[in-house]
Amino acid sequence: MRLRSVARRQSQGLELPTLILAAVIYAGWFALTLWHAALPGAVLFAAGGWISAWHNSLQHETIHGHPTRSRMINTLIGWAPINVWLPYEIYHRSHVAHHSTRRTTDPLDDPESKYVAQAGTLLWWSERVQQTLVGRLVLGPVIVVARFAAEELARLPREPAPFARDWLPHAAGVAAIAFWLDWCGMSLGTYILCFVYPGTALSLLRSHAEHRADPDPARRAATVERGGPLALLYLNNNLHAAHHARPDLAWYRLPRYHAARRSAAVCGPVYPSYWAVLRRFAFRPHDDLVHPEYRSPGG
Repeated sequence: MRLRSVARRQSQGLELPTLILAAVIYAGWFALTLWHAALPGAVLFAAGGWISAWHNSLQHETIHGHPTRSRMINTLIGWAPINVWLPYEIYHRSHVAHHSTRRTTDPLDDPESKYVAQAGTLLWWSERVQQTLVGRLVLGPVIVVARFAAEELARLPREPAPFARDWLPHAAGVAAIAFWLDWCGMSLGTYILCFVYPGTALSLLRSHAEHRADPDPARRAATVERGGPLALLYLNNNLHAAHHARPDLAWYRLPRYHAARRSAAVCGPVYPSYWAVLRRFAFRPHDDLVHPEYRSPGG
């Protein structure tokens, strides 16, 4: 399967749509930071959040081998730490592991699972706050970053060399961003409030109902049929079942693939739109937090 995926990517060659997209994202980021003082706060919050989440979607594409055949070039395209808190190499390892496991959603095998193996733990409480979509959007960015920082600090004494390889280049990139922001007259606090926080929240909106535990592996990834503008923001990752079926496909090829297989495919939950996801889960939990494999027989 992996060899076939590589062959498909190589047959596609250089992907111009993704290169143009990367140029637009970086140009937009430079423009917003450079001229931030001329924008009303609400506009900066919305545009900064969009560009930050859009860059996260671009990073996702580069992790999946786009837009070139070279991992080094793809890494250079997606590496910039615009979101500040997540080193690219850590995201790369986590996401590759997410797609590699046969036990998607299992908290002991899938590093991107929102489920837990045991109730009442600190992890369970941190996820419980994010069970509703409103809680995930408002409090999720703070919780996710704080938990990630705690996990990384705990990793430091166990894996000092890998920790340094992940974090030293990332820290240099963040320092470069801080230098640029200072030159533009934007404080780091403003950047975090108007770029990092809303951008992380938008990414959490995408992932909120993206997976659901199911005995059938083919039914664990969801689909949002009509993504609207968010389909562009998420680079068609609203068609998440199609993405899991063909993770080698570039973002602009996913809609046609999804349309061709929709009637015959066995897939997970299907939502008509993100508005439907919001209506359904705004104040209601997405699922029981404890994964079905670890629930007590009577639980």
